[in-house]
Amino acid sequence: MKLNYKRTILIGLAFMSICIFWQLYENLIPLMLKQTFHMGDTLSGAIMAMDNVLALFLLPIFGSISDKVQTPLGRRIPFIIAGTALSVLFMLMLPVADRLANLVFFMIALFLTLISMGIYRSPAVALMPDLTSKPLRSKANAVINLMGAIGGILALLLIKLLVPAGSRPDYFPVFAAVALIMGLCVLILVITIRENKLAAALGIQEEETPEPSSTVTEKMPRDVFRSLVLILFAVALWYIAYNAVTSAFSKYTQVYLGMEGTGFADCLLIATGAAILTYIPAGLVASKIGRRKTILIGICLMLFSFGCAIFFTSYHPLLIVLFALTGMGWASINVNSYPMVVEMSKGSNIGKYTGYYYTFSMAAQVITPILSGFLLEHVGYWTLFPYSVFFLVLAFIVMLFVRHGDSKPLLPKSKLEMMDVDD
Repeated sequence: MKLNYKRTILIGLAFMSICIFWQLYENLIPLMLKQTFHMGDTLSGAIMAMDNVLALFLLPIFGSISDKVQTPLGRRIPFIIAGTALSVLFMLMLPVADRLANLVFFMIALFLTLISMGIYRSPAVALMPDLTSKPLRSKANAVINLMGAIGGILALLLIKLLVPAGSRPDYFPVFAAVALIMGLCVLILVITIRENKLAAALGIQEEETPEPSSTVTEKMPRDVFRSLVLILFAVALWYIAYNAVTSAFSKYTQVYLGMEGTGFADCLLIATGAAILTYIPAGLVASKIGRRKTILIGICLMLFSFGCAIFFTSYHPLLIVLFALTGMGWASINVNSYPMVVEMSKGSNIGKYTGYYYTFSMAAQVITPILSGFLLEHVGYWTLFPYSVFFLVLAFIVMLFVRHGDSKPLLPKSKLEMMDVDD
């Protein structure tokens, strides 16, 4: 049984369209809120957290709805088409509202854009397991995440190329370019992937065999439960640290480091590229020394990077090196943290444990823009990296007490399988 890489890449175009938007959103919306609408960092952080608040409700709702519908195009693709079309329409209103400096128009457009993205995010992710046999889903998920990483890099490159320097640049060209790529991705997906036909040809059925009720209802041993709780809190802590930097770095570089234009994109590009290159080595290292130790190494790399960044008060090329270490550390954490969580689950409840993982990671991304934004506004921009270092130290301490979920599986035949990480 072999994975059809060409088909999986085509399926991954939907996820690529999602990731290119979120990279644009994370980097440019904070600048619009600050430069155009002169919004304080606390309120700006609350607005930036809105997508994660909505995701907590929208992702399970539309994922569940798409499970139940059946159309000539399939279960997932109609949601992907509708969500992308609405997202493109409303996101193009954002730079228009920015040029008009109309806050009400901007907030309505932003809210509708986030709702539209929520319509198709879960169906887009669910399309891969729908059309992939269970033994091949790890490899397929690695391909999907690579497509997402490519989308993120494309967004950063477009920001660098299409956003001119200045305090009030015209953002419409970069939004139009991203919207065009999103539309093309989904168009190619719809033309090449026949969801109903493929599902019928593959004969993919529910592959989970229910466990006996006594096994399902059996309580988790107390020590395993303790490890589960600890690693979930660790997930929240390192997301609090990392998301604080990624959501505020564009503002930080301009306000605190005195950079002009889109130079911040260089650091983020390097971090993303370093993460991609580290996925496979991180899996190899974990197979030798264990997931927990690999995660601790990743936290240490980020601690070193963010700790050094504290001492920069103006831009220096060494920041790029530090962000390369950040990307390596983040990849080492993400490659291994989700598998540690589901390692403690049973075959029949992996989905529930996946939900635990995303609940803690998304809740962290709701909290941190508000909390870090408050410190940026009322204490100073110098607090950004000390804030992140503090929460990384807490994450490191918590991980020291995790005792389960650290099995050392045999190396898969394909190294690509090691790149099975969350989005």
